[in-house]
Amino acid sequence: MATPHLNLARFDFVSVRLAVVCARVGNLTEAARECHLVLPAASRRLRDLERALGEPLFERHPRGLKPTALGRAFTKRGMAILHELDNLRVELADASHGIVRHLQVFASTAAITQFLPALLAEYGELHPEVQVELEEQVSLQVVAAVREGRADLGVFVSGPDLRGLDARDFRCDELVLILPPGHRLAGKTPLPFAEVLDERWISLHAGAAVLEAQQRAAMAAGKPLKLRMQVRSFDAVGHLVAAGLGVALLPKQAALPIVKAMKLQWRPLADSWVQRQLQVVVRPDADDAVRTMRDFLMPVSQSAKSGRSRS
Repeated sequence: MATPHLNLARFDFVSVRLAVVCARVGNLTEAARECHLVLPAASRRLRDLERALGEPLFERHPRGLKPTALGRAFTKRGMAILHELDNLRVELADASHGIVRHLQVFASTAAITQFLPALLAEYGELHPEVQVELEEQVSLQVVAAVREGRADLGVFVSGPDLRGLDARDFRCDELVLILPPGHRLAGKTPLPFAEVLDERWISLHAGAAVLEAQQRAAMAAGKPLKLRMQVRSFDAVGHLVAAGLGVALLPKQAALPIVKAMKLQWRPLADSWVQRQLQVVVRPDADDAVRTMRDFLMPVSQSAKSGRSRS
């Protein structure tokens, strides 16, 4: 099917913003006010936009506006366009203050909680001309964002499909069992995961690497994972375990401060899969600024830098 010809010269940001706001508030008068337009001008802009598209964006009702299928599609893409415009404004403003590059970094909770804060702080001191913007996502979404160009660089737990991308090993971590005080499984020797499957579990939300690892291991053991509650942060997991609502797996380096603060207990697991590899990924066509940051994050780079500091 041929793509319809659209005269993009008839699209302007004011009209795009007006349509997006109309979809959000469902009322032209209110949308006009928010966009600082008088009502007749707003009505004319909306009609001109629909004429350029060849179809209506909204169904008109006495009580307001309801987006059509085209209106919903336009709103989704329009929001992305306006978001990029806002990013452009920020970057232009930053350029006047000596910041010449913005890098969008997506990272998993494990990477952010255990490793990235100190590294990003040091990178910022070495490269004040670069503004790093960090977004937390599950590992699958980190890789998808890099592949789709929404992120310049990603740090995540190994597992997602990396075809077509340039991935390097970043750091390793270990998942450990987190228990309420006095729990029957408390101990110091490594425990097989299969022996914990009768417990009620607290875990992160769907898509998190730790949850996917638990589910695979439970399936391999032929037992269900009795998932009781799912939350979005390691701290929230700790609070629920402290309340006696279940047990959990967390990366050791992130878990130990939580265990100490909440007076919990932890125990190592005997299974090999609890030893995890974190990776850093960029696209093959990444530019020099992205590759410079990737190289800075690599363990060899950090070791060499520490050696230079001691000398």
